[in-house]
Amino acid sequence: MAKIIRMKILANDGIAADGKIILEKAGFTVDTEKVPQDKLHEVIGNYDVLIVRSATKVNKQVMENHGNLKLVVRAGVGLDNVDAAFASEKGIDVANTPNSSTLSVAELVFAHLSGAVRFLYDSNRQMPTNGKKDFNALKKKYSDGRELRGKTLGIFGFGRIGQEVAKIAISLGMNVIAYDPFVKSAKLVFNHLPFKPSPELEIITGSFEEVLADSDFITLHLPHTAGEPALIGQEEFNRMKNKAGIVNAARGGVIDEKELIKALESGKISFAALDVFENEPDVNEDLLKSASISLTPHIAASTVEGQDRIGLEVAKVIIDKLK
Repeated sequence: MAKIIRMKILANDGIAADGKIILEKAGFTVDTEKVPQDKLHEVIGNYDVLIVRSATKVNKQVMENHGNLKLVVRAGVGLDNVDAAFASEKGIDVANTPNSSTLSVAELVFAHLSGAVRFLYDSNRQMPTNGKKDFNALKKKYSDGRELRGKTLGIFGFGRIGQEVAKIAISLGMNVIAYDPFVKSAKLVFNHLPFKPSPELEIITGSFEEVLADSDFITLHLPHTAGEPALIGQEEFNRMKNKAGIVNAARGGVIDEKELIKALESGKISFAALDVFENEPDVNEDLLKSASISLTPHIAASTVEGQDRIGLEVAKVIIDKLK
């Protein structure tokens, strides 16, 4: 009787339990033990599929002697940590999961934005150490917060995540304007509201310059390739509204971090909220020390619900391509 050979998957950055179960039921062997980056090239040829999130870099060294490797799946949206061009040269298929983390990312944008307009990022640092002796001074310091309702949110990048951000903003009573070089208009369906049929609203995107100049707050959802110039630098900060705020949960290189520090220190920008950084995990210390920046360590897609959805989407991608 012929021996059945099960295809092997290395989920190097982990996979949600439900996704792993589905893959195993489909006949795959799933290994979730982390292989260090500098050792990955030594073992990758033993696997048919490599699943990664953002931590593992799938570069030329990893894929040079690819052996059995047929498919790389990025459990997330971006492919900046996967050398897709080199993979294509080697005959390795590359896929991602663009749908599952959309809501998680959009909600983190508003966690940052809601906290930033009320100075929670700084208050949560100061209260544990100075709240008792400086209570009244801190109360005065944080008493000129702003409301979101009625303010204009500029969304740069109007794909799935940008549109989900827009739906939340509109639900909060904000005005939304958007820029995207590839999306001229989008119909938003508010299917989270308890109305039948679900309300709909079409957003017509505007020019880069208009959105930059007319926004009270800006959120970034555009891709960025390492080595490319930043989308937001000195000139762009100068053209923004005075005291505007900016949120980046896209890619670190989208913002010039040195120019961001200057804009914050000069008072041109009132706050920044960053989930991503140019040189992760070696983050610029000036960003970490700033009292005007709300910080998270690249966790936008990392909710329990989001990771469960990603695990299921990863499993579907692999089964569709290899079974």
